[in-house]
Amino acid sequence: MARSTNRMEEVTAFYVQGLGFEKLAAFEDHQGFDGVVLGSSQAPYHLEFTRHRGHASCARPDPETLLVFYLPGEADWRAAVARLRAFGAASVPSYNPYWDVSGLTFEDPDGFRIVLQNAAWPA
Repeated sequence: MARSTNRMEEVTAFYVQGLGFEKLAAFEDHQGFDGVVLGSSQAPYHLEFTRHRGHASCARPDPETLLVFYLPGEADWRAAVARLRAFGAASVPSYNPYWDVSGLTFEDPDGFRIVLQNAAWPA
């Protein structure tokens, strides 16, 4: 997933300190763009956040545009929730009530939502 942001430092802190991601890479002034790549070196995905110098991001959050992280182990799920709360993030009611049954929804500094779902991905 890649998207632009006007709050690079705040978004990076949310995903690194709040969610426990690693900073895998970063770049500055690559043809006018700065960016950071976040994730886990053990995971087959990453998140990339960019900013175009001198241009405002046009990315707009929507309450049903979500990143969902399935954490089936209760201890792992509780630890992830506690880390986000210790960072200062508060959960918000989900637009779709399905996500409130076994999970919690949080907003990143840009207002985009992530769900920590205490369930396994259905096989």
